[in-house]
Amino acid sequence: MRVSRPCSGPWQRAIDGLRIRALDGVRALRDFRRDDRGSYLTAAALLAPTLAGIMGLGVEYGTWVQRHQSLQGAADSAAVSAAVAYSVNSGDVAAQATAVAASYGFASTNPNVNVAVNRPPLSGAYSGNSRAVEVVISYTQTRSFSAIWNSTPLTMSARSTALTPEANGCTLALNATASGAASAGGSTRVVLNDCSLYVNSSSPTALTVGGSASLFSNMIGVVGGVSGTAGITTTGGILTGQSSIQDPYSSVNVPSFSGCNQNNYSSHDTATISPGVYCGGIKLTAGAVITMNPGTYIIDRGDLTVNGGATLTGNGVTLVFTSSTGNQWPTVTINGNAVVSLTAPRSGTYTGIVILADRRIPVGADFKFTGGALQYLGGAVYAPTTALSYAGGSTSGTTCTQLIGDTLNFTGNSNLSVDCSSFGTKPIGSTSPRIVQ
Repeated sequence: MRVSRPCSGPWQRAIDGLRIRALDGVRALRDFRRDDRGSYLTAAALLAPTLAGIMGLGVEYGTWVQRHQSLQGAADSAAVSAAVAYSVNSGDVAAQATAVAASYGFASTNPNVNVAVNRPPLSGAYSGNSRAVEVVISYTQTRSFSAIWNSTPLTMSARSTALTPEANGCTLALNATASGAASAGGSTRVVLNDCSLYVNSSSPTALTVGGSASLFSNMIGVVGGVSGTAGITTTGGILTGQSSIQDPYSSVNVPSFSGCNQNNYSSHDTATISPGVYCGGIKLTAGAVITMNPGTYIIDRGDLTVNGGATLTGNGVTLVFTSSTGNQWPTVTINGNAVVSLTAPRSGTYTGIVILADRRIPVGADFKFTGGALQYLGGAVYAPTTALSYAGGSTSGTTCTQLIGDTLNFTGNSNLSVDCSSFGTKPIGSTSPRIVQ
């Protein structure tokens, strides 16, 4: 017997389709219940203000950085300009700095801006140094996006310190490494009248002042360090860790020459001598009174010796120490109580130079200018490779003396000044202001 199935055919297929669709709906409802992807929309909605704040903060931070860079540029320019104003005519540093800051958009009349100008600085390594000018510019910035976290206005500031030009050096030790490249010992008293001492040595004891020696200077600038600061008095401070000072006479050379006008010249009489080549040196003993006519005196080999009691004078003269053979290099010995008064020419090749030593002279050769109070060398004593010893200059008669050697040693009481406007010497020291902090 054949058994027939109910609702077969098209109806069955329709019922089966409905059942499948129902099952699909159940599965869809179950999957929807289990699906958590919709929570991201809710989280995103909740985090939207914070995300916007973070993005805004990034933009705002960029503005802060740019503003601070502008502040620093303004402070640097204001400090340098104020230093120039003071060095040129002791001008009003505050007015100068304020005007420069205003040109950068930070006018002191703006309630959000404060410009503080201090000479000497109130803080930092140059605190109390009258040659330094400190400028601090502050700016109050209203917050925008960052106000979500902190509504207090943001105050940013920039500080800069500049040193005024100091090209009034009267002494310079060129050696780059020696301990005691410049020194004073015993009971020596060294007075640098309104002028400064520079030492290019990087040694921790580049400048040494020992015993009961005393050194008075406008300012002291040393690449390395100083030993014996208790014996040093300055108006502009002791500055260590400084940059080397350029040799102001590095382009000056000895003249070409040939032959000899004098050989082994010596005297204990009164005489007047003329420029020329003095082979074998010049020796003056007690009783000699020698006057030099203006011009250049070349001492080829041999030494310059002026013993106690001898007198050597001359205006407009340059003494050049060299060797035509490359050996028998000359030295200098001027003993105590010798009367020496030599001044440099005011024009010509060797303007301002009273002593010129060939830079080929072996390092450490002795050049001893120790004539004491009766010794005056007007102009530059330029002996770049020598161990230059000095004791000279009266307290009242010294107006212009520069000492430049490989090393400098003050062996007795000395007085130096650089009122050299009429001599034509080259300046020793920095000729432009510089940012130091």
